[in-house]
Amino acid sequence: MALDGVFLSTLIKSLKENLLNCKIDKVNQPEKDEVILTIRGSSRQKLLISASANNPRIHFTKISKENPNQPPMFCMVLRKYLIGSRILDISQYKGDRIVLIDFESTDELGFDSIYTLVVEIMGRHSNITLIRKRDNKVMESIKHITPDINSYRVLYPGVQYVLPPDSNKIDPFSFDKNVLENFLSDNKIEFNENFFSKLLTGVSKILSKELYNMFTKKYIFDINNLYQFTKDFFDSLDNKKTFISYMDKETKVLKDFYCLRLDIYDGYEEAEYEDASSLLEGFYSTKDKQDRLHSKSQDLQKLITTNMDRCSKKRRILESTLEECSEKNDFKVKGDILSAFIYNIKKGQKEVTLSNFYSEDGEDILITLDENKTPSENIQYYYKRYNKLKKSEESAILQLEKNEEEYSYLNSVLTNLLNAENYTEIQDIKSELIDEGYIKFKKAKGKAQNPSKPIHFISSEGVDIYVGKNNIQNDYLTLKFADKNDTWLHTKVIPGSHVIIKGKDFSDVTLNEAANLAAYYSKGKDSTKVPIDYTIVKNVKKPSGAKPGMVIYYTNKTLYVTPEEPKIKRV
Repeated sequence: MALDGVFLSTLIKSLKENLLNCKIDKVNQPEKDEVILTIRGSSRQKLLISASANNPRIHFTKISKENPNQPPMFCMVLRKYLIGSRILDISQYKGDRIVLIDFESTDELGFDSIYTLVVEIMGRHSNITLIRKRDNKVMESIKHITPDINSYRVLYPGVQYVLPPDSNKIDPFSFDKNVLENFLSDNKIEFNENFFSKLLTGVSKILSKELYNMFTKKYIFDINNLYQFTKDFFDSLDNKKTFISYMDKETKVLKDFYCLRLDIYDGYEEAEYEDASSLLEGFYSTKDKQDRLHSKSQDLQKLITTNMDRCSKKRRILESTLEECSEKNDFKVKGDILSAFIYNIKKGQKEVTLSNFYSEDGEDILITLDENKTPSENIQYYYKRYNKLKKSEESAILQLEKNEEEYSYLNSVLTNLLNAENYTEIQDIKSELIDEGYIKFKKAKGKAQNPSKPIHFISSEGVDIYVGKNNIQNDYLTLKFADKNDTWLHTKVIPGSHVIIKGKDFSDVTLNEAANLAAYYSKGKDSTKVPIDYTIVKNVKKPSGAKPGMVIYYTNKTLYVTPEEPKIKRV
């Protein structure tokens, strides 16, 4: 992703225009590596600063996040020193991915002090640190760095702040021809697509490739052309107000973004934004949310997949048992034949050939005997073997049925977990697994968390549609909330959500919108032509003892939809 020093320079200009001389009203830390500053100026704005290893960034946000019951230490330190402070300056360090925000605040003794919030946007090394400017002392850092982690510098309260090591490249926004000549003479850089990223600070490989293509189309490589081209390009950035994200047309996956149109993404679907913050919010909001939810639910995913693997192993064992039991009738037949011809059998025989009266052709059958057993004992052996296999088969059939029900249930829970949209939904699924005995649970002290509610949509015809996001919600919607004449929808065979259309006054438009919801909130979300069964609620029943979300239904109809993101109103 191209959140490089060049893009950051355009973002900082926007931040300075909106934030200088504004005051900090609130400080929150909804994630362990992310803070949100609520800023009071001509209008209230929220500045999101993230040190996420996957999606580090800084931009204005309109998204509200739930805060933890107990604020982390970093949050409390920021509140102590920054609430009520005034933003003096916002700057970028040497064109690199380091943002410095200066705040004027009053200390414990009533004297004015300046504190600097240093935001390092550097992938897995990203960090946010508050330092006191007069003595460069670290007040607190969102990620502590100790000597055993980094031998170059440490970051924790009380130490002197040390900036990350300089890249030793040229600052693209302030250099002259002599600097360029000296750098190239001291550093042998091959002129290729990565040339500009090795020459200039804050230039990503994507931008380097773009600059290389632009240069080679117009110029021959020499120091004069290189200096003039580079200077003209970076001077022109001051006038650019183009912020574009690029999406792969086939996969519909957001590929990249930048502060100008990139020819290397010709053919991609473009979305233009009016400012850098809007672009970053649109680009990262869904991706970052999914990354965090995935991280939060990893332990549950592992638990579920482990139990699904156990069910798969048990299925193989039971199917092997049933295959073995399929020969049980051979033992009964041999027992019956031996009983009928018992007087023709003598002790000490190892085998006997007798007429098979079960065969239509009446051919002979060879039966193996134990020479140390009497004819009667041999007969009993075959009957006992038959009865044992018969009981094993009956038991295996029952166990296989229960095993398939459990596997189907776990598959549905996994689907719900992968489709979870917030931490509350993940906690609801965890509670469900506790109730079902998959997680051993000790009652925790503290305030109980309110469970999430089914999603409520309004169809384009104004009809209420409800979608369950976990099996507890599915049972509630279908068995308690819905009227017997409401319409129930669910993906055929595929794990997914129960969907309820309230009332009977709707057309195929609402039915298709509800079917799309059933497909979108299912394991078939990324498939095409997903089969959706629908019927009235009174035709849906829950078998006695069935697991949450498991129902049977009849007299249904089926339609096929290709899932897409819902476009109808969500309440």
